[in-house]
Amino acid sequence: MTVASPETNPATLAVDVKNASLIYNPHSDAPVHALSNVDLAIEPGQFVSLIGPSGCGKTTLLRVIADLEHITSGSALVNGVSPHEARLARAYGYVFQAPGLFPWRTVLGNVKLPLQIHGRSAAECESIAREQLQRVGLAGFESKYPWQLSGGMQQRVSIARALSFEPRILMMDEPFGALDEITRDRLNEQLQQLWQRERRTVVFVTHSIAEAVYLSSRIVIMSPRPGRIVKVIDSPLPDERTLDMRDSAAFVQVAHEVREALAHGHDE
Repeated sequence: MTVASPETNPATLAVDVKNASLIYNPHSDAPVHALSNVDLAIEPGQFVSLIGPSGCGKTTLLRVIADLEHITSGSALVNGVSPHEARLARAYGYVFQAPGLFPWRTVLGNVKLPLQIHGRSAAECESIAREQLQRVGLAGFESKYPWQLSGGMQQRVSIARALSFEPRILMMDEPFGALDEITRDRLNEQLQQLWQRERRTVVFVTHSIAEAVYLSSRIVIMSPRPGRIVKVIDSPLPDERTLDMRDSAAFVQVAHEVREALAHGHDE
């Protein structure tokens, strides 16, 4: 497990989780221990992937950070405040496994929606939504409806929507898991390039070792339930990456280290 070093000021961390446990139905005859004594410190600007077997608590931990689940014990801070305060301050954007777009709204209308809810002017909503669609490569598709787009394009609309109010943290729950490998590779590359340009903090849940290694500056390996962090790997790969890098010896070595940690965590 990893914790903030003594020299690190927790107020400067993007995410600071300490000794966090989450038990569903704690007073029942069959409590479910989803997370156990999790320590996780994420610096601003890092791209951190959470990886582990199904049911290990990856999404649960992400939802704790996003104030969608509440820990039973321990503490969690986001940008130095509670997850609830961070949510109210719109400090993060959240991208779910499915795009969750409204089929009766255009692409532009879907991206404008959170801005409209937050009371931004019509001109601001229009300008910001168009800018975010440009960033994810969807300029020219503003008037299309979700059913007219491919799955990968729909997910890019979802990312543009999450970025529309300029969050400091982007949380992504296996956003490309349902896509074919070619589309997934293309979106991995676009997401990596987006992170390179903007250096937002990204917390990314995945089942894919290759995806975690390609995207991340840090890889957090979790054990089967109850979810624990068994290892944190700081990537030695250069920040700027191409898909061809996946054939390099350095990439293969990091992937091997992740695979070994996953196997070790499963055996514990």
